Amino acid sequence: MKTAAVIVAGGKSVRFGGEVPKQFRHVLGRPLLSWAVSRFEKAVSIDNIVVVAPEEYLLHIGDHIIDPFSFSKVTKIVVGGETRAESVLRGLKSLPISTGYVAIHDGARPLILPQDIDRVVELAHRERAAMIAVAATDTIKRVKDGYILATLDRQKIFQAQTPQVFQYDLIMEAYRRAEQEGLEKYTDDASLLEAGGFKVRVMEPSGPNFKVTTPIDLKLVEALMKEEIDG
Repeated sequence: MKTAAVIVAGGKSVRFGGEVPKQFRHVLGRPLLSWAVSRFEKAVSIDNIVVVAPEEYLLHIGDHIIDPFSFSKVTKIVVGGETRAESVLRGLKSLPISTGYVAIHDGARPLILPQDIDRVVELAHRERAAMIAVAATDTIKRVKDGYILATLDRQKIFQAQTPQVFQYDLIMEAYRRAEQEGLEKYTDDASLLEAGGFKVRVMEPSGPNFKVTTPIDLKLVEALMKEEIDG
């Protein structure tokens, strides 16, 4: 059953700062987004890739991210929406109806290992929905107005990451339902299924998979990439 990837790179990078969105900043001489796409290009479980990006960067992606690295699996570049959820939905709608499963990934997570992509896709094929997440290592507090209300059980807390992989018709149904209610409250894709009572299986990655949010994150990614390349 065919598995597509929707790589979301439509954000404005407000927290990162600067005129150029973080997904187009260079790491070791090439755009950050190209590293994320390369991981899905190498994953044997992925058949085709859709990249979702700001309209003003569509030509840039073709000229500087897809063509220079001969990413043969990239079949479409889609204009993103105002929010992440809107961008994901546009990517999902662009996929052929023959799609069996879809892996949704943040373009600002360039470190995901191809073997982890394959593992979470295989898990989703068994469970219908699966995602990458990491167990919390810090003590987690619930806070209101600057005061602690409760200390949560750390053993039950996981930090959501991507890719998140779903049976295609399952996630499309969830998005169509959420679209009627308002997509702005959903910050990840699994939460749409959770809202409908569906259980999503969690898998931890075998390597670092953090999202680039600040310039310091970008420097860390560069160091980890260099270490990976140097072996």
